[in-house]
Amino acid sequence: MSEGPPPAAPHPVPPLAVERLAKAYRTGGRLLPVVGDLTFALARGEIVAIVGPSGCGKTTLLNAVCGLTPVDSGRILWNGAPLDRRGRPPSGIGYMLQKDLLLPWRTALDNVKLGTELRGMPRGQADERARALLDQLGLHGFAGAYPATLSGGMRQRVALARTLINDPDVLLFDEPFAALDFQTKLLIEADTVRLVREGAKSALLITHDIEEAVSIADRVLVLSGRPTAVKASYTIDLDCAPDDMIGARESTGFGDYVRQIWADLDIPRSTLGRAGPGISRAAARS
Repeated sequence: MSEGPPPAAPHPVPPLAVERLAKAYRTGGRLLPVVGDLTFALARGEIVAIVGPSGCGKTTLLNAVCGLTPVDSGRILWNGAPLDRRGRPPSGIGYMLQKDLLLPWRTALDNVKLGTELRGMPRGQADERARALLDQLGLHGFAGAYPATLSGGMRQRVALARTLINDPDVLLFDEPFAALDFQTKLLIEADTVRLVREGAKSALLITHDIEEAVSIADRVLVLSGRPTAVKASYTIDLDCAPDDMIGARESTGFGDYVRQIWADLDIPRSTLGRAGPGISRAAARS
């Protein structure tokens, strides 16, 4: 008696899944749809970047998936379980914003340890973990420094360490590198990718910077205008190390990804400034 083929292995449950999400706000006496019929999933160990037009609801999406903003319809699943409708945020996530929001009266070490205090972690363990993260992020010797004495890039590194201190499984990033100069941005992007990869974490990055999205992410989702939905999805394959931000930009295919995603955003060329057809930059300056 012949045996049939073995049963197929079950698909792993993604840490985060969003199904047909919709959200509208009431403004000026009328209902403004912001997010409409939005569906995507974040796989374990995956970095997904989301880009879209200004005002399309990217931050609303992040606030919704972590329980800060209630949704009108659809489902948000964390490890296969629906988000608590009572608004309690899911465990095992870290959320990093564009602003570092460091407490000025606390040292870098004490800012990093803030989450451990809320979790009740023993002080010795919290100190050891916080110092190790600061060292990994190039801030050895700055544990006792106050935010006012740190550069913008150093402050963001402290904020990143604070986001990682409780060892979250999923990281949510809302344009955390947008205010940094280009050199500092590349360095912190590389540190972030390295720590995410080494910890086998998943990450969801909201950004307006297409080059940043392509250089960091395994997959880039392009959102439409309001009411937003996923317009396009790109699996990124570059011939460089995952944390090599310069290598990514020099890779074959990088420019093609950027141009395709830019085209998907449907931004009129007239808004970018043009000297006119056939006019070189040098002639336009003369």
